[in-house]
Amino acid sequence: MISSPVLTLRHFTRADLNLFTRYRQNPDVALYQSWENFTFEQAEAMFTLMKRMPFAMPDNWYQIAIEHAEFGLVGDFGLHFVDKYQVELGVTIDPAWQGKGIGKSSLKLLLNYLFEDLKKHRVYAVTDIRNQASYSLFQSANFRREGHYIKNCFIKGEWCSEYLYAILAEEWRQ
Repeated sequence: MISSPVLTLRHFTRADLNLFTRYRQNPDVALYQSWENFTFEQAEAMFTLMKRMPFAMPDNWYQIAIEHAEFGLVGDFGLHFVDKYQVELGVTIDPAWQGKGIGKSSLKLLLNYLFEDLKKHRVYAVTDIRNQASYSLFQSANFRREGHYIKNCFIKGEWCSEYLYAILAEEWRQ
C-alpha cells in the first residue's frame, strides 16, 4: 500500500491477527483506549469488516497495519474518513517497539499519503491528556493543539479529558 525502505503501511492479513490481538490485550496499550480485554474474535470481526469495506469511504473507520521490514507487524493506524476532506486518526504501537521512532516515521509516511495521494485537507487526532506518548507523537509531526476537552468522555468508569490535535495540508507541505 504505502512503503519506505523500512516501513510498510498496508491492509491487515489473517496472519496478523494473533499478534494484533496480543499487543491490544496488553494493559498498557489498552489503558487510554476504549477497549478492554481485546479478543481474537474482535480482531477477526475487524478483519472481516475491512475486507468488505472500500478503503477511504467517507464516514467509515479503517485499520491499517504498520509493518517493519525486519520485525513484521509493529502497530496499526485507525483511520476515520470523516468526509471527503478530513481524516481522524489513532495510532497503536506494540510496546516492544515504542520509543524507537517507528510511530513518528510511520505517521510521516501516512500523512504524506493522505495529503499528497488522497488530497485530504485536514488530519486530526483526539488523545487522552494523560497519554503523553500519544500527544508527543502528534506534536513531533507538527500537529497543533486545537482543543482541550475537559471531562468530555466517560471511559472505564471515569470521566476523562482529551486534547484535539490537527494539521492542514498546507502546513504539512511547509
